[in-house]
Amino acid sequence: MLIVTCNLTVKILEQAKNVTAVEMDPRMAAELTKRVQGKPEQRKLDIIIGDFVKADLPYFDVCISNTPYQISSPLVFRLLSHRPIFRVAILMFQREFAMRLVAQPGTELWSRFSANVQLYSKVDLVMHVGKNNFRPAPQIESSVVRLVPLDPPPPIKFEEFDGLGRIIFSRRNKTVHATLMAKGVIEMLEQNWRTWCSTQNKIIDDDTNMKAKVEEVLSSSGYSEQRAAKMTLDDLLKLISAFHDEGIHFA
Repeated sequence: MLIVTCNLTVKILEQAKNVTAVEMDPRMAAELTKRVQGKPEQRKLDIIIGDFVKADLPYFDVCISNTPYQISSPLVFRLLSHRPIFRVAILMFQREFAMRLVAQPGTELWSRFSANVQLYSKVDLVMHVGKNNFRPAPQIESSVVRLVPLDPPPPIKFEEFDGLGRIIFSRRNKTVHATLMAKGVIEMLEQNWRTWCSTQNKIIDDDTNMKAKVEEVLSSSGYSEQRAAKMTLDDLLKLISAFHDEGIHFA
């Protein structure tokens, strides 16, 4: 079991077989060491002093974090990239951030971030935690989420999925057609397509019309008039697949 802060560690040590606590502040690490010194829990505890996002993490099956809010996003993606895949994470975040994690297509908070996280994990809201539960009380409300990584993860490069998301979620209420027809996007897709053709030893016609190729993919796939704000993960994956069939990539 891995703990990313020491606030809950002593309590969790009563239940866990082994605990690795990651603590940025050496003073907090020293306090934790002092609290368990000479007790049975001392033998079950290892402490890593450093930044969780950059630390060389050991194997763990459960992660529990009262997360410093300034590292919320890096922590989530650090967890999702960790191997071997862990079983579950119970994480407390600023409420707005937590609600973005669990947001669904068609809701105001559905975003590129929501899609990226949910591509690799199942995320559920566990509970809300009011600011009055803390001393001193912060200015923000908190929420706890449960994050379960998908095992195995989906067979798609993150850079490709995120590349599409970066484009279409930048104008989430515009049609996919309108977003992809932007001059800069067409130029980027053509450059990526030409790179792909060269790696596949495919002949490139000088009169290739990338805008027409993109419109054909959108028309045949049925996503031309769709909007990112309402597209599901399945929609996004099907759209990427349709572009890949034509050698058009987003990263």
